[in-house]
Amino acid sequence: MTSASGGADMVDWNLAVATATRLVRPGPEVSRAEAAAVVAELRRHALEAEEHVRAFTGMRSSSLAAATATPVLVVDRPGWVRANVAGFRTVVQPLVEKLQARRANSAAAGVFGAVGEKATGIEVGALLAFLATKVLGQYETFAPAEPSLEAPDSPAALFDKPRLGPEGPGPGRLLLVAPNIVHVERELDVDPSDFRLWVCLHEETHRTQFTAVPWLRDHIQSEVQSFLAETDVDPGALLERLRDAAGSLGAGLPGAGNREGRESLSPGNLLELVQSPAQREILGRLTAVMSLLEGHADVVMDGVGPAVVPTVAEIREKFQQRRDRGANRLDLVLRRLLGMDAKLRQYQDGAVFVRAVVEQVGMEGFNRVWTSPNTLPTKDEIHDPAAWVARVGR
Repeated sequence: MTSASGGADMVDWNLAVATATRLVRPGPEVSRAEAAAVVAELRRHALEAEEHVRAFTGMRSSSLAAATATPVLVVDRPGWVRANVAGFRTVVQPLVEKLQARRANSAAAGVFGAVGEKATGIEVGALLAFLATKVLGQYETFAPAEPSLEAPDSPAALFDKPRLGPEGPGPGRLLLVAPNIVHVERELDVDPSDFRLWVCLHEETHRTQFTAVPWLRDHIQSEVQSFLAETDVDPGALLERLRDAAGSLGAGLPGAGNREGRESLSPGNLLELVQSPAQREILGRLTAVMSLLEGHADVVMDGVGPAVVPTVAEIREKFQQRRDRGANRLDLVLRRLLGMDAKLRQYQDGAVFVRAVVEQVGMEGFNRVWTSPNTLPTKDEIHDPAAWVARVGR
């Protein structure tokens, strides 16, 4: 039951980081001087974006301490991996405790525990290696508490190096993945400085959301922990659920009948296949709030854009075409299985909701959404903004 990190766990996190670092593709070719310039400009744009977002949204950090406690880190791909491993360890701790309790009652735990952790560590590492090339920026809601950084490998190190070890939950932090931003700006052939500021506007909106709304992080964490608490760690029960899901999935495919009267599921991501009814209900609420947050950030980046990003129209058009086009077939399959397509729908559905509400009641009326968990839109209201306005917005 001991992992390379020295304690009982369900994933060998150190092995996950090592695997991801070994497998992740290198970023675009840049000179050291160019890399230093990119990092410096991203830091400047992050500071500039903060004021633009606050002015546009009318949202202010609940306190100076809340704003300063959420740092902005410019990272490379391995740095993004390390940061997310630290966040994963914080989030899945309740599930780990359930597994540990189950292992304690199993005579085979000592034999298979470490083997399972290493296998899962490799699997998680491979997944992170894939995702590390896709993310431009990220507000890490469940970042570990400070100290959040390790000492750089050398005095001349360019990128921030997030700490791997778990220090308990912290206030969050903003990550900007410099190699990915450079890769996309080159692929789209857009103005680099404008694109970097545009990305910072989106990510800074997330940082503002969580620093200006004190209850938001705890609410999301509570929902995630409730979701994990509903996870059935019994292998037999999980296998039965997979069988049921496979039957339902087959019934939802074209040309397949609805077998045994089960509810059909459209082909979805891996998480959908093993969820209990209670988890689907929780995930519905989480989907609604994440759609709100992502859509709000998209609206803000485009709302601020014309005043401070001269080429924003070109950037948005090319970026949306890139989203719609996707990548190669393998990439599309992986995105579907991992639920990344759902992430893209969150941007679109949430943005439609925010724009419709602001059009009806203005930004001040929309900002009532941040009053309490009860004023957040439901999953149905995300697709029916007028219903939210009737319930809350007026």
